[in-house]
Amino acid sequence: MANLSPFVYWSQTKQTLLLKVDLKDAKGAIADFSPVSVNFSANGHGARGVNAYKFDLHFYALIDDENATFVVSDNKIELQIRKLEPEWWPRLVATPQKPHWLKIDFDRWRTEDDVEVEEKPRDVRQDYEKEYADLQKSELGYIKEKTKKVYMIFYNLAMFVGYLYIMVVMGVLYYRDGVDSIGKTYANVGNAFKFIQLLQYLEVMHPMFGYTKGSPVVPFFQVSGRNFILYLMIDMEPRMYAKPVVFYVFIIWSLVELVRYPYYLAQLLGREVGLLTWLRYTIWIPLYPMGILCEGIIVLRNIPYIEETKRFTVEMPNSWNITFDMALFLKIYLMLLIVPGSYLVMSHMAKLRSKKLGKGRAKRQQHLHAD
Repeated sequence: MANLSPFVYWSQTKQTLLLKVDLKDAKGAIADFSPVSVNFSANGHGARGVNAYKFDLHFYALIDDENATFVVSDNKIELQIRKLEPEWWPRLVATPQKPHWLKIDFDRWRTEDDVEVEEKPRDVRQDYEKEYADLQKSELGYIKEKTKKVYMIFYNLAMFVGYLYIMVVMGVLYYRDGVDSIGKTYANVGNAFKFIQLLQYLEVMHPMFGYTKGSPVVPFFQVSGRNFILYLMIDMEPRMYAKPVVFYVFIIWSLVELVRYPYYLAQLLGREVGLLTWLRYTIWIPLYPMGILCEGIIVLRNIPYIEETKRFTVEMPNSWNITFDMALFLKIYLMLLIVPGSYLVMSHMAKLRSKKLGKGRAKRQQHLHAD
């Protein structure tokens, strides 16, 4: 049976788009946004009666998909979208040919007076992405992937294999030696962990060079925070090597990444694996608090060692005429990690989880109609 599409009425301002989906009594509405498109599905009463309806739209320009929302009411569904760059669009979709079910919402239409909206030069390979892929496959026998995509696939695969290696080694040693292997964790996988953690700094450069979207600031602080624990708190203090907390923090870090990197691979390959998506946005609930607790214990155990060795501490007099107390810094770091740090990380992940897994739970509004 062919997919049914509802009537969609669109309007715009210079900053926003509004799509009104003509469906009454809609149930199970899902709007999956990307920077260039939206994939919508819902059950409701539309042009072809009560049915399952769906549509895909490839937008004329980029949108802010992170803040795109939709609201379900009794007689319609409204998709509220902010353009990435404030400008008037000559049309909604990338291709000059629009779907027959897409209409202009003249009641809400706004345009700038005396401004001619000129169409920008476009890449037909992006506007007709599916058709271009089919042409490549028929002519060459395969689809040529972009260099950036191929690199990202290999990067995520390599990182997954690295963390899998660490977990396998730790698991085999624990199976063979039991609890005696816990104290030898750093000796067995410490170098491998240091190498793979340094590689993660590539994730800081990915958004800088356009390989991924977002800001490099967030991955920089995430990777640097973990490397601060690994290099300064563990690697530079031999008395920490045999501590059980090192074993536990390595397991927690590895489990997080063993879900994250396969999820990224699935996204790059255009595969939506429900269980993997659920794990990606759920496994942090038990693991992040445990990880923060373990990192806090590592910092706390280091404070007396730092006070004893004066490592990283700068005392007067010196040529720079400054002083720095590393032990005091660690105490402040510990307080920031436990209270505001954990709150910011957990609230950020909760927001992502709500956006990804709660996208089908639309906000229902009741409207009163005057006869």
